[in-house]
Amino acid sequence: MRWPDDTDVSRLRDAAHAFAARLRTVKSAATGFSRWYPYNTIDNFIHLDGLLHGPYRAFLRLTDGRPVADIGAADGDLAFFLESIGVSAHVVDHAWTNFNRLAGARTLKTMLNSAVEIHDVDLDSQFRLPETGYGLVFLLGTLYHLKNPYYVLEQLARSSHWCILSTKVAKFSPDKTVRFAEAPVAYLLAPKECNDDATNYWVFSEAGLRRILDRTGWEVREWTTSNNPNSDPATAEGDERAFCLLESRGRR
Repeated sequence: MRWPDDTDVSRLRDAAHAFAARLRTVKSAATGFSRWYPYNTIDNFIHLDGLLHGPYRAFLRLTDGRPVADIGAADGDLAFFLESIGVSAHVVDHAWTNFNRLAGARTLKTMLNSAVEIHDVDLDSQFRLPETGYGLVFLLGTLYHLKNPYYVLEQLARSSHWCILSTKVAKFSPDKTVRFAEAPVAYLLAPKECNDDATNYWVFSEAGLRRILDRTGWEVREWTTSNNPNSDPATAEGDERAFCLLESRGRR
């Protein structure tokens, strides 16, 4: 049964925490599979509780009764949680770059007897999403893993009314000799420069992220960062994240 649309996001945060504990039990009971994505993606509801204010705290209203897509979904934990509160949800990720080739999401779908749809979509291609009428899409921790963030953001703006996005941002170059926080720029990482992960590409300054969101058809409605004063694109101690609620100009 779908939760009421006026449910405050703080209640969803608490429910997400409880669902994460349930998923840990389900995953530990999986026979013959153990390569789960190592991070708890449902904890993003903690950030949403801090991000959203006023009418946006009635989070479920943003879905407008339409499907929600979790893009770059890892094992799909967030989508399975949304299904548990009555939201139709899709997992959209690419098996080739997914941590376990989407086996984790497919295993959970079976174990939970879930109706969540799992779509293998290469976001680095000239892709189309499975739906063109999403109420909301999540793009959490994914933008800096994409070769062409401009194209992806444009496609999402055409396909969804709302987007909740998080991504790495930076104020300085990795050697701290260049400050670019106020310039609308992005830093292109070398293949092994950040966490020895060749799928890391573009890390924007805050000004750069705001510029590309504007150029791809989004209005920023809410914005916050983890506020690291010495952030850079490459080092663990220099990590900083931006979180934002976006409204598509083309879908209003």
